[in-house]
Amino acid sequence: MNTIAEYLQEYPLIVLDGAFGTELARRGFDTNDELWSAKALFEQPELVRAVHHDYYAAGADISTSASYQATVEGFEKKGFTREQAKALITRSVRLVQEARDDYWQANAKAGQRPRPLVAASVGPYGAYLADGSEYRGDYSASRAELADFHAERLAILVAAAPDILACETLPLFSEAEAILADLQRYPAAGAWISFSCRDEVHTCGGDDIADCARFLDKQSQVAAIGINCTAPQHVAGLIRRIREQTDKPVVVYPNTGETYDAVTKTWHGSATPYHEFVRQWYEAGARLIGGCCRTTPDDIRGIAALRQSLQEKR
Repeated sequence: MNTIAEYLQEYPLIVLDGAFGTELARRGFDTNDELWSAKALFEQPELVRAVHHDYYAAGADISTSASYQATVEGFEKKGFTREQAKALITRSVRLVQEARDDYWQANAKAGQRPRPLVAASVGPYGAYLADGSEYRGDYSASRAELADFHAERLAILVAAAPDILACETLPLFSEAEAILADLQRYPAAGAWISFSCRDEVHTCGGDDIADCARFLDKQSQVAAIGINCTAPQHVAGLIRRIREQTDKPVVVYPNTGETYDAVTKTWHGSATPYHEFVRQWYEAGARLIGGCCRTTPDDIRGIAALRQSLQEKR
């Protein structure tokens, strides 16, 4: 649970990986499906492992499992049994662990960097709905219903023994509360909580990010608090607002600033030059930095270069 804090005692910055579904698509895999990148867990698991490996090779200290859109119910809709669905969610973590171990065995002496970690992705209820509502937060589910939804997958992911849980793209404060209520059953487990946001103040569902941070600051199982899959230009302001409420590390991994169409499951618009923002986020107070949708291993190499330069100045 203290892994993030321990790393930051030794290193100035933790580098996260970049977009997973984007990278699968770049390599020819069709993610246009309700399961999105989780479809690759049963169609091309070797490709999943390869993407994780390549992010570690690009300099990521943490790679995150392909379980963002993986749920027992979602796999059952595809014809899998309940036990097969659970096994696929477990596989999502195992593939990252295998990629990490393979990479580290071959590169343990490569440069001044820590042994990489494995994060298990806990995507929002909206990801299961596959209608883009994680970017709107217009759920009809109550907090209790959200807790029921997340409980089984959390149990499976915790049992797979990742280093940390990445509870991400949450549009609602109430969904963070629901997940943390479930997580109390596993007191040794730690997580970062990351929200999708619509501007420099609010989550996509309209909560003030400062209120979210104030609550999460008091939660012992929360290792870091932050923002992901949010337009880059909003992030520095959000970081500063979070930092006013907590001393916990701030985690950010925005998208490239394009707009997602939930109907066609495509992105539109022009990408923001990602590298121009990274140092700004660090200077604003972020200590875990990576990329979300539309980012690539090249973007992660740029963040790793910043980490290396900061380390050399210590």
